[in-house]
Amino acid sequence: MDFGTLVPGKAGLSGVAADALLLVVVGDAAGSGVDDPLGKALKAALADGDFTPKAGQVLYLHRVAGVKAGRVALAWAPDATPKALRRAVAGGVAVLKGGGTRHLAVAVAGGELGAAQAEAVVSAVTDATYLYRATKPSVGEDPKLARTSVVCARGDEKSVVSGLARGQAIAAGVRLARECANRPGNVCTPGYLAGEARKLGKEHGLKVEVLDRKDCTKLGMGAFMAVAQGSEEPPVFIVARYQGAGRDVPPLVLVGKGITFDSGGISIKPAAEMDEMKFDMGGAASVLGTLKAVAALGARVNLIGLIPACENLPGGRAVKPGDVVTSLSGQTIEILNTDAEGRLILCDALTYAERFKPAAVVDIATLTGACMIALGHHRSGLFTPDDALAAELLAAGDAAHDPAWRMPVDDEYDEALKSNFADMANVGPRAGGAITAAMFLKRFVARQRWAHLDIAGTAWRSGAAKGATGRPVGLLAHWVLSHAG
Repeated sequence: MDFGTLVPGKAGLSGVAADALLLVVVGDAAGSGVDDPLGKALKAALADGDFTPKAGQVLYLHRVAGVKAGRVALAWAPDATPKALRRAVAGGVAVLKGGGTRHLAVAVAGGELGAAQAEAVVSAVTDATYLYRATKPSVGEDPKLARTSVVCARGDEKSVVSGLARGQAIAAGVRLARECANRPGNVCTPGYLAGEARKLGKEHGLKVEVLDRKDCTKLGMGAFMAVAQGSEEPPVFIVARYQGAGRDVPPLVLVGKGITFDSGGISIKPAAEMDEMKFDMGGAASVLGTLKAVAALGARVNLIGLIPACENLPGGRAVKPGDVVTSLSGQTIEILNTDAEGRLILCDALTYAERFKPAAVVDIATLTGACMIALGHHRSGLFTPDDALAAELLAAGDAAHDPAWRMPVDDEYDEALKSNFADMANVGPRAGGAITAAMFLKRFVARQRWAHLDIAGTAWRSGAAKGATGRPVGLLAHWVLSHAG
C-alpha cells in the first residue's frame, strides 16, 4: 500500500481526483464548510436523517453529481483526535475497499491534520485491508486498493508526510507480527522465527545470532531447556541487534516469549480452543515487528531483541510437576505447573539480557489467562516497579492507540512463590495469577530497569474474527522511538 499527500486545487474536495473519497466530518457536521457540490450532498444527507452526528456513522454515496470521485463515504468523528479519526477512517474504508477502488483519498472537515492524525489514517487503512492468505489460498482476491492519499493544506504537508512515514513503518511491523502469529504451529516453528529474524537482518542490516539447544545448555539456561525438552522440535534462542546510535549508547532490550505451540505440557490444557495456542509466540512476533519498524525508520537508537523459542509438549522427556531446575541466574525453580512455562523461558532470557548493560528491558508475553480476566481485550497488563518507565510505556501505548494498564508489583505478592524444595515455585495460588507471574520475573531483574507486558488478552482475537492483532508493536515502537536521538 502506498501512502502520500494530496493538496486540493481550486475545485476543493469536490475536484479531488481519486476512485473514492472518504470525508471524515468532525464535530458540527452542518458547519463543516465543505465546498459545493459535495457540501450540498452532505447537508442533504443531514437534513434527510441519512447521516447523523454519531460515532460509527458511515454513509455511502455513489456518483454524486459534480464530485470527481465516483465513490464517496461520509464518516463522523466527535473530534479530530487520532483515536477518533482512526475509528472513523476504519468505518469508511470498510465500505470503500471493495469493488474497483484503487486510489482512496481521505479528507477531514472541521479538524486539523498533523503527524499523529496521519499515522492514525495509515493504521486504520492497513488494519481494515489486512487479509491472511498464507495457508488459505481460497480466501479470494486482495482488495484492489493500492494507494491512499491524505488530503491536506499545503502548509501541513511536512507534518503529514512525517506521520505517514512513521505509520507505514509501524504498520509493516504489525503486519509481520500478525503474519507470524497467524501461521499454524506446524509452519511457524522456532526455526521459522529464526528464519524471519535472519530475513530482517539481511533487509535492515541487523546482526542476528541464533543459539541452538547445545549453546543454551552450555550457557546454563536450565529453565528454558526444561520447557523445550518435551518436544522434538529444536529450540532456538534468537539475538537480533539493531545499532542506530553510537556503541557507547546503552541499548534498549525487548524480550519476547516464543512458545510456538503450548499444549500445557504434562499439565495439559483442555482441548477446547487449544488451537489458539499457536498464538503463544505473540510476544516474539511483536519483538520482530518492532525491530522491523524501528530499523525501517533508521532510528538513532540501539535496540536488541531476545527471543527464546520452543514448543511446550507432553512426551517421555517432558518436564514433570515437581521437577526442580536451575536457571541461568543460578536460582532454582520448583515447577509446580508445566503450563506456566512462559515465565521459565523468559527468566533465562532476562538474565541473558544483563550482558548488554541495557538502559531498560521490557519483556512481552501472552503469559496468563488471569490478565485476560482482569483487563479483557482492550488493554495489555503493564507491570514494573519503575514509575518513570511505567509512564513512558503508558504514554507510548496511548500515542499508538495500543493502550496498557499498570498493575501492582507489591512485595507482598511475592510470598505466593515460596517453595519448600527450591528457591521459588513457578506458580502461586489462582488469585492474582497475572501478578504472581510478574513477581516471578521480577526475581531475575534485580539490576535492570524492567517492565513486563502481559498481552494475553490483546495479542489475538477469538470468535468469528479469530486472528492475531499485531499488538503491542505500536506501543513498543513508539516507546523505542521516544528514546531515539
